Amino acid sequence: MSKRVADVVIDVLCKAGAKRCYGVPGDTLNYVTDAIRRSPLRWIHVRHEEAGAMAAGADALLTGDLALCAGSCGPGSLHFINGVWESNRNRAPVVLIASQITRDELGFDFPQEVDFKAVYSRGTVFCEEIRTPAQAQRMTALAAQAALSRQGVAVLIIPVDVSHAEAPDQPDFEVHRASPVVRPSDAELDRIATALNTSRRITIYGGSGCAHAHDQVVALAERLKAPVARTSRAKDFLEHDNPYDVGMTGVFGTKGGYRAITECDTLLLLGCDFAWRQFYPQGATIIQVDIDGAHLGRRHPVDIAVVGDIKPTLEALLPRIQAHADDAFLTAMMAETREAEETLERRAVAGAGAIHPQFLTETIDRLARADAVYTADGGAPMVWCLRHVRSTGHNRTLTSLSHGTMANAMPQALGVQAAFPERQVISLSGDGGLAMLFGDLLTAVQEHLPIKVAVFNNGALGFVELEQKVEGLLDAYTDLHNPDFAKVAQAMGLWGRRVERSDDLEAAVAAWLKTPEPALLDVVVARNELVMPPKIEPSQVLGTALYSVRAVLAGRRGDVSDLMKSALSP
Repeated sequence: MSKRVADVVIDVLCKAGAKRCYGVPGDTLNYVTDAIRRSPLRWIHVRHEEAGAMAAGADALLTGDLALCAGSCGPGSLHFINGVWESNRNRAPVVLIASQITRDELGFDFPQEVDFKAVYSRGTVFCEEIRTPAQAQRMTALAAQAALSRQGVAVLIIPVDVSHAEAPDQPDFEVHRASPVVRPSDAELDRIATALNTSRRITIYGGSGCAHAHDQVVALAERLKAPVARTSRAKDFLEHDNPYDVGMTGVFGTKGGYRAITECDTLLLLGCDFAWRQFYPQGATIIQVDIDGAHLGRRHPVDIAVVGDIKPTLEALLPRIQAHADDAFLTAMMAETREAEETLERRAVAGAGAIHPQFLTETIDRLARADAVYTADGGAPMVWCLRHVRSTGHNRTLTSLSHGTMANAMPQALGVQAAFPERQVISLSGDGGLAMLFGDLLTAVQEHLPIKVAVFNNGALGFVELEQKVEGLLDAYTDLHNPDFAKVAQAMGLWGRRVERSDDLEAAVAAWLKTPEPALLDVVVARNELVMPPKIEPSQVLGTALYSVRAVLAGRRGDVSDLMKSALSP
């Protein structure tokens, strides 16, 4: 029996492991959605295509399987763009089906005509058009293969007349998932071992490449008496059950991770691609192991660079490593880490005034399930998540670290919940971020996705406001005139509650987590809560002082008072 091209495309993607497709239907997509209707795929009808791409990316990232998103021609498929960039930079295997106007009208500035290849080629791992029915099966398999093997977003452009056309009978083009074991050569391993065996103050810096190498990293740290710092993306993989963990460095980090990296004489980079060069050590020997050879030495000059997966590389390296007896450096860094953690905990308490966002985050973490999945909006909620949600070895955290977008948390929570219906999925949303894609709370209701959304409601674009103050500028255009988010959520069909006092927070969080339906907790948090980096630069002090002078001269003495209270209070 003959099939339409649309049926062939969906059949190939299902055989490649896709189970869900996120999108908005439309005219040029109609034959594709009809094929989905008759397939095993679940169609998840989002309200904005950007949210669909975010959701698909979160789904694919946490399952490791192919996820789909699909849209109509012109603005429909163009709306995916920010979510596609986010998902691609997260290395999530996603296929975007971008339906196109009929081929006869391409190139004539027809209504809704968009050159998707010109738009999407730069930010994806694959972007091609199916030009003829005979190409359909082969091109779709190639797109899925690229998304899975290169870990990113593949864009498949399908003109409507092609999707409607009859597909010819052809031999099957299958999608293959390879699992190679990649490690450096023996000579390279010997060179790394020699460098580590003759070093004293060694720090291991692990990234997301350590996802399956927790035990091997801890064993290496034990043998080297080395502190283990980690990137933000490695939190889920290296923080738990790790007596050598000293936390993160960078602006989001704390003093333990910062000093362990800047004060070592040898830095071992394992599967990390940390971008901020000012946080690398000066004068240290740097050794880098990464599965992507293009990443070697691209952030900072390195002395030894090898290609390999972290787990098999460390398994081959460990027998070559001599046990170190001197633990003075490790002991000093662990003391710095404990002091930094105690400083963070002093803010994560119930205060007499406005609710501390750290207190909200730790209350959620304490009452949530051990295997909960957290998504967090770019900005302050991301910092509180990374600092105050404890890794259990079973929970997961997902933030916009590489792309740094707003409005990622709630849509990503939708995708995670669709992929893991039995797990507790918690979105830590900024008030500005949530408002950008607020309409997709309706997706949670319509698609029966019981996500839990906590709104950090400080009435401002808080992280932007802090950046302006540190630059010595008066904060401008950051005010947010917010509704009562809980009441709006209730009107949309969600469970909703608003909290304004610390004394009411625990009971509200418990009720919010317990409800079986989609739920939103609107929490009014302190506006001037500072995100303190591990090291305060003189320029930051000067900038904040300049802001204070300018604010007083502008008649905003109260703002300065609130900022100083936040900086100085325990």
